[in-house]
Amino acid sequence: MSCGDPIKMLFQPIKINHLEIRNRIVMPAMHLGYTPGGQVSDRLVDFYWERARGGVGLIIIGGCTIDEYGGMSEMIGLHDDRFIEGLSRLALSVQGEGAKLFAQLYQAGRYAYSLITGRTSLAPSAIASSLTRETPKAMDADEIKMVQQSFVRAASRAKAAGLDGVEVLGSAGYLISQFLSPVTNKREDEYGGSWENRTRFGREVVEQVREAVGPDYPVMVRIAGNDFMPGGNTNTEAAAFARILEAAGADAVNVTGGWHETRVPQLTMMVPQGAFTYLAQGVKRQVTVPVVACNRINDPLVAEEILRLGQADMVGLARALITDPNLPRKAMGGHLEAIQHCIACNQGCFDEVFKLAPVTCLVNPRAGREKETLITKAPAKKKVTVIGGGPAGLMAAFTAARRGHQVSLYDRNPTPGGQVPLAALPPGRQEMDNLVRDLVYQLGLHDVEVNTDQEVTATLLEALSPDAVVVATGARPLVPELPGVHLPQVVGAWEVLTRKVDVASPVVIIGGGAVGCETALFLARQGTISPETLYFLFENRAETPETLYSLISRGLQEITIVEMMGKIGRDIGASTRWSIIQDLKRRGIREMVSAKALEITPDAVVVEKDGERISLTARTVILAVGATPVNDLYEEIKDHYKEVYLIGDAKRPRKALEAVREGLEVGLKI
Repeated sequence: MSCGDPIKMLFQPIKINHLEIRNRIVMPAMHLGYTPGGQVSDRLVDFYWERARGGVGLIIIGGCTIDEYGGMSEMIGLHDDRFIEGLSRLALSVQGEGAKLFAQLYQAGRYAYSLITGRTSLAPSAIASSLTRETPKAMDADEIKMVQQSFVRAASRAKAAGLDGVEVLGSAGYLISQFLSPVTNKREDEYGGSWENRTRFGREVVEQVREAVGPDYPVMVRIAGNDFMPGGNTNTEAAAFARILEAAGADAVNVTGGWHETRVPQLTMMVPQGAFTYLAQGVKRQVTVPVVACNRINDPLVAEEILRLGQADMVGLARALITDPNLPRKAMGGHLEAIQHCIACNQGCFDEVFKLAPVTCLVNPRAGREKETLITKAPAKKKVTVIGGGPAGLMAAFTAARRGHQVSLYDRNPTPGGQVPLAALPPGRQEMDNLVRDLVYQLGLHDVEVNTDQEVTATLLEALSPDAVVVATGARPLVPELPGVHLPQVVGAWEVLTRKVDVASPVVIIGGGAVGCETALFLARQGTISPETLYFLFENRAETPETLYSLISRGLQEITIVEMMGKIGRDIGASTRWSIIQDLKRRGIREMVSAKALEITPDAVVVEKDGERISLTARTVILAVGATPVNDLYEEIKDHYKEVYLIGDAKRPRKALEAVREGLEVGLKI
């Protein structure tokens, strides 16, 4: 499908039961951390109101706790009548903008943390979770009935609150998934053993919810299209389960990917867009109710193609709508280039959830702060000069221009972006470039003068005579004080990523943070076969699957990462780090942690580990030990202008999340 093709199917109405939804875009449930004590807050209402106003068809909120065993206090509460009033307020807000609102009924089973709930979690069998490191209590017959009734009562509360429907959560390794899977269900009663018995708990939940809410109230079920767990359920079982749930009263099926314990990445940037749509397609073949495709869909063109091919009836865009609440309206109006795309970095969403912090967004730092970061007209128009075109400078320029200021941006490089283009070079990181591309496009829409290949000096700045100056000059690679650091075989990670230097094996990378790990993966891909070659060889059965796996996972370079700390990738977010570590191991990259580089010689790196000196043979040594701020200009000019701001890595090297947020805040301040 080309960019010039119209988007039509995405904006056709669809019915779930008798409820008509204005388009095929679904915002699936995602924990946000905006509901202290489970109560709907102004922050939650503002967040979803903006997405409803932006044109989404269906919003699913949650997970919503159905009891006090399988959730946590910061989740949206549905386990008591006291939550109804707040949910009614939220429903009226969303419905007033033309969107429909469902509540996801959540029971985590063995994924619940006793430290949070204060109770031992309940599950079909007493099998420890690798996620929580806890062993749940095997549910007895009374507890099964109790939890099923909790689903029923929560659904009834959602209906009483005026929500348009409910979604029963049966995916991701939560309680219903645990009953369905032979991996976690070892029961010998009517709820375990055979396929029919393992489906019983989930089927009865849907039957009982249907009976409680009546025949016309929409009931959706979210399932895993494949558990991606050894010995678990595949897409074949998922489709069969969906057929059972439809017979039990489900009006729609929302299909996602694996469990939280799976080792197959589901949501990170390395996952190709729409990669798991085939799971929805497999389910759709077996049911007649609408099917929703989810996971790594952030572009309306991708969503339209899924619908056009008949792989699903609706498409889930969760993080895409956190990033750009107006994505539906922009797509419907044909303004695809104006969309700000989710880049699947997870820095502001999933990584924050794992830290029990409220969700935000790297690309859209207004997410979750809609009211306090309103873009209002500035009291007086000012001439603003932004120095540095990295993410902090771009966001500052964009925000200031939206507020009516006359903004010019200067960057010393041929193209804006700062370190972002470097971050986009390792395999699976290409979408980082969308951050820069989308912001640069917005600058054009708001008449920002962009000057590249332009070094700003104090003299030039004086000639420009700005009212306000934003210094976002970034950082430069840190060069450690290490004997031999200036030998010819010693190069910087940034030089390697931009292919400014040749790399000879064996390679030693000093520094095991994000840059060191990503540089290692960048090099490890050299000499592997391309996806097109893999497809050709596999389709023609030219090699065995084992040989093909070796050809895509092992390249030319022998690589060792040396890290002083006790583990590598400490600065990588929790939602992504495990997959990068897994990829490093898959590609045979050696890790040496708790090791200090002492010296670089013409043919080796000498390190100290456990009190022992070890010589690592190296024809190339790559430095990836961090960055240091570039703020000389700021120090020179800070006392010469009324408004001077230092932001981003020029202030202190950190993640792009902090840089973009600072850019927004400075743009609001000027």
